[in-house]
Amino acid sequence: MKAQLTFDSKNFEIDFSEPIDISIPLREGEKNVNAWYAPPVKMEPVVMGDWVGSVAKGSSVNFRNIFFNPHANGTHTECVGHISKEVFSVNKGLLEFHFFAKLVTISPQQIGDDFVINRSQLENLIVNQNCKAIIIRTLPNNPEKINHQYSNTNPPFIDKSAITYLNSIGIEHLLIDLPSVDKEKDDGKLEAHKEFWNFNGELAQHKTITEMIYVPNEIVDGIYFLNLMIAPFENDASPSKPVIYELKEVK
Repeated sequence: MKAQLTFDSKNFEIDFSEPIDISIPLREGEKNVNAWYAPPVKMEPVVMGDWVGSVAKGSSVNFRNIFFNPHANGTHTECVGHISKEVFSVNKGLLEFHFFAKLVTISPQQIGDDFVINRSQLENLIVNQNCKAIIIRTLPNNPEKINHQYSNTNPPFIDKSAITYLNSIGIEHLLIDLPSVDKEKDDGKLEAHKEFWNFNGELAQHKTITEMIYVPNEIVDGIYFLNLMIAPFENDASPSKPVIYELKEVK
């Protein structure tokens, strides 16, 4: 199925039979991407007396419980409820699912022992093209990201001033291939999260941050059509499946 859309006064065609999945699936065991010192994903059949919910063990169906943490065990989308006393649900905050998104590739700059994405890097890469979403791919970028164990590794993060810039150009949905937009150990400051959601003012309840994505190297930087799909959890975060589509200009 194909469709035509208009963006920045130009007409584009999208082929919905050619999705580019930039999520990391939830998989059982220690080879799944992991962060924040959480245990790995566990999937196990329900046991009720002599009955085991496994076809391999004689049942007519597979009937498994799944144990995971959405913030730690894979691609997830979160809302301001992640850092607020008041309970906010990403399922109630994210009410639109399709956006034009700008994909950019950045090599975080070393500052002391940290690697940081700063404002000037984003300013140099982004010309305001009325996108509501930005997708940040960091370098180095290799398939090891789909099973990386991030705990206690001080991953790269985004400087608060860079978030201020994203807010100024109207970004409402931030997607990144790191476990957090903030430093792993920052004494609870969470400056990037708080800046993005305007924590000290009127909370931006509709805005989302999606972390631990993976964008393969063969996907070139540019504007894409994004479908940001979440599971309908009434929670501050949910496992998610962001999918992007190439835009082909129609002359």
